[in-house]
Amino acid sequence: MKFRPCIDLHNGSVKQIVGSSLRDDTPEGLQTNFVAEKSSAYFAEMYRRDNLTGGHIIKLGPGNDAAARAALQAWPGGMQVGGGITLDNAVDWLDFGASHVIVTSCVFKNGMVDHDYLTGLVEKVGRRRLVLDLSCRRRDGKYYIVTERWQNFTEVAITPQNLEKFAKCCDEFLIHAADVEGRCQGIEEELVEQLGKWVTLPTTYAGGVRNLDDLDRIERLGGGRLDATIGSALDIFGGSGLRYDDAVAFCRRTRLKK
Repeated sequence: MKFRPCIDLHNGSVKQIVGSSLRDDTPEGLQTNFVAEKSSAYFAEMYRRDNLTGGHIIKLGPGNDAAARAALQAWPGGMQVGGGITLDNAVDWLDFGASHVIVTSCVFKNGMVDHDYLTGLVEKVGRRRLVLDLSCRRRDGKYYIVTERWQNFTEVAITPQNLEKFAKCCDEFLIHAADVEGRCQGIEEELVEQLGKWVTLPTTYAGGVRNLDDLDRIERLGGGRLDATIGSALDIFGGSGLRYDDAVAFCRRTRLKK
């Protein structure tokens, strides 16, 4: 298991937010767990010091471009960037220093995959520089991909068949369990188990991690095939469940065992 660090940006600041509360229509309902006094570059420099590659910078809405660029400059080639990525700006973000661009909303239209748009992205940036964010929420016993900052359900479920199709178009998957994101109340065990059986690409799971026991569950239930992101539980983000240094050490130990 790799520890995939994160830098979530909202209104230009590094924050930890309860994912399901992030809505455009009722911004006053936003539940914020942490607002950093440190800059985005500070966190990127820390990840660079610990040689943590493949983490992600997520721009949650407008006003975050400058902070995202600062983080990329601090750890060039070490982090991915997502949030508002389109055909028009994807190459620019790679030029700014992102190892990959992360996309979700732009490749869906009316709840379905826009295959022409996805093909255009692959042609423009290359499959090896593209990460598909298949973050999802549970409905009717299945996990459906959600878009527009996890507000809107698509008609596309997380299934072996869909993951196989998507795997032909990208280098990695990033999958937040949006219902538990930021709540520090435990992971979506069923989703983790499904992903461990179904994914064929490097895949990062995020959502609900509270402590080292939850990291162990991801490693065990995911069959050692998933990487993990941790947010609000970490001490560097104001959490009390898990020390950053302990998370780094745990993931390094699991990798050495393989």
